[in-house]
Amino acid sequence: MWAGITKWYREWDEELLEVLRQPELAEEVPPGYRRVMAQRIAVMPPIERQELYDFCMRYRGTTLTWAALKMFAVFTIVGLLLKLSILPSLSWWAAALYANLFGYLTVVALVGVWFNHRKIVAGKYRWIIKLAAYGLAGGLSALLIGMVLRGDTMAEVLEKLPKVLIGVTAVPTLLIGLPLVAIAMHRNQRYEDLTARLQVEAERERLARELSESQLRLLRAQIEPHFLFNTLGAVQQLAEQGAPRAAALTADLIDFLRASLSEMRSDQSCLRTEFRLAESYLKVMQARLGSRLRFAVELPGSLAEVSLPSMLVLTLAENAIKHGIEPALRGGEVVLTAEDAGQAIHIRVRDSGVGMSDTPGVGLGLENIRHRLRLAYGEAASLALEEAEPGLAATITIPKMPNPRQSSAKEVQA
Repeated sequence: MWAGITKWYREWDEELLEVLRQPELAEEVPPGYRRVMAQRIAVMPPIERQELYDFCMRYRGTTLTWAALKMFAVFTIVGLLLKLSILPSLSWWAAALYANLFGYLTVVALVGVWFNHRKIVAGKYRWIIKLAAYGLAGGLSALLIGMVLRGDTMAEVLEKLPKVLIGVTAVPTLLIGLPLVAIAMHRNQRYEDLTARLQVEAERERLARELSESQLRLLRAQIEPHFLFNTLGAVQQLAEQGAPRAAALTADLIDFLRASLSEMRSDQSCLRTEFRLAESYLKVMQARLGSRLRFAVELPGSLAEVSLPSMLVLTLAENAIKHGIEPALRGGEVVLTAEDAGQAIHIRVRDSGVGMSDTPGVGLGLENIRHRLRLAYGEAASLALEEAEPGLAATITIPKMPNPRQSSAKEVQA
C-alpha cells in the first residue's frame, strides 16, 4: 500500500512539474482532479509558474521531509510552552496536537497566499469573510460536540456562545486573515513592479533593436551607392585609358556583388562568409588604389563556421580603407585575422594608415557595430580601437559559443 501511495505521488509530482515547464501539456492530463490542478497551473502567468517550479524543485524528496520534521519539532515545542504558560488545562498531547495543526495549516496558507496572491488581492474582503465564516462554523461545531460528548446543558452552551463566537471569528481574522491578506498585497505589489520593469526593459530592447536595424539599413545604403559609384567611375576611367586593369577590376567587382547580394540582406552570418566578403571588397579597392593598398586575410579553419551578426568585418574593412589607407599619402596595409582566445574569439582588422589621431570620430559604422554586439551578446562582446603604430587596430571580441539573445523580449512579453 505504501509503495502504491509513493508511486502515485511521484507520478503526480512529475506530471505537475511537466505542466509548469510546458503549460500546453495540461490538456493531456487524465480527467479528474489531476487535470483540474494542471489547468489551474497552466493559466498562471509565466513569472508565477517559474517561481512555483523553482519552489517545487527546491523542496522535492528528502528536502521536503526534513523541512516537515523540523517544523513538527518547532510546533511541538511551541505547543508545550503554551501548555506551561497560558493553557495549563490542556494535556501535553493535546497542546502538541493543536500547535501542529495550527502551524501546518498556517504554513499551507502562507504557501497558498505566496503563489496565489493576485486572486487573493482581487477578492481580499471575500477571503476575510470566508475565513470568519469557517471559524464560526468550527466554533458552533465545537459547541455541539461539547453538548454530545460532555453533556453540556443548553444554558451552559448559551453562556459560552458569545466568547466562542468572538474567539472563532475575531481571532482567526485578526491573527491569520489580515496578515495573510497583507502578505498577498505585498507580493502582488512586488509582482506588478517586476512585470512593469520587465515590460519597460522589453520595450526598450525592442526599440533599440529597431534602431539598430534602421542604422544597419542606413549603413548599407551608404556603403552600396558610394562604393558602386566610385568603383564604376574607376572602371570607366580605366576603360577610357585602355588599361588592362579595367577587366580585372570589373571581375573583382562582380565577385564582390555576387558574394554580398545575400549577405548584405541577412542579420546573421559566419566568419567564412564575412572574411570572403571583406576579401572581395579589398580586391576591388586594391584595383582602384593600386600599390597604395596591400592586404592579407588569415582565418583559421576551426573558426570558419562561427556565427556572428552580418557585415561586421566588412564594416571594419571599409572603415580601415576610408579613414586609414585613403588619407595616407603612401597608402598602407590592411590585415584581417581571427584568433581563438579560449573562452572568446578575437576578430581584428588592422591597418597601417594614418592612425587614430587623424581619424575623425567613431562614425556611424563603428557605433552600429557596438550596438549590434550589445544586442546580440550583452556585455560578453565588445569592440576596441587601439593604436597599431603605424595605423589603427579594431578588435571585435565575441563569446566562443555565441548565444544571441534575439528572443528575450518575446519571452518576457509572453
